[in-house]
Amino acid sequence: MTSTQQTKRLGLIIFWIGAAYMIGMSFIASWSVAPTFRNLSFDRVNETIWAMTSPLFWLWAFSVPLGSILAGIGILLRTRSKRSRIWLFGIGVFAVVLIANLLRLSHFPPLFGIGGGLILAFFLAILWLWAKKHAMLEGAAKTAADLQLVGYLFLFIAMWFLCGTLSWPFQKALSALPPSSPVAIIVYLVLGWLFLFLSHWKSAQATRK
Repeated sequence: MTSTQQTKRLGLIIFWIGAAYMIGMSFIASWSVAPTFRNLSFDRVNETIWAMTSPLFWLWAFSVPLGSILAGIGILLRTRSKRSRIWLFGIGVFAVVLIANLLRLSHFPPLFGIGGGLILAFFLAILWLWAKKHAMLEGAAKTAADLQLVGYLFLFIAMWFLCGTLSWPFQKALSALPPSSPVAIIVYLVLGWLFLFLSHWKSAQATRK
């Protein structure tokens, strides 16, 4: 087996480790975690296996960040990316996740306004660049780009309503009202990821031809 084959095989193994970790903990285990936190008091939760002081809880809480980093590293190895780029990806993303979760900042409303403004600017810039690229595409590649655009729109809409839902407890005028269900948000998120998947699937089909 050549070194290239070994690297690709190692990448596939790391990808599936990350995928199994996310499927097992962030999806399957969540069917136990969610009702535990939804139906029990804080003290009762801390008497279960999902107590916030237990390693199992933290393995669940960080399953998506750590699992996705592993899956990403595996894919980069599989596609024979440069080692420097793989290290930068792994360490960089992990550092951002670690710093963001270690910082215990008080609620600062202007930060959400600034962040929302930046997201809006990035979204409009993406649309502008997408339009320029779209004009040069044909056939399946153009269809893939159309699907990609729909995915972006649904994710952007989900971001808007997610912002409103998360800010609800901090709004004095709304604090006495029961929070609304985020069902619509999960619908937008699922549709966004679905259309991005369809875009990549269509693009991969075009490449194989």
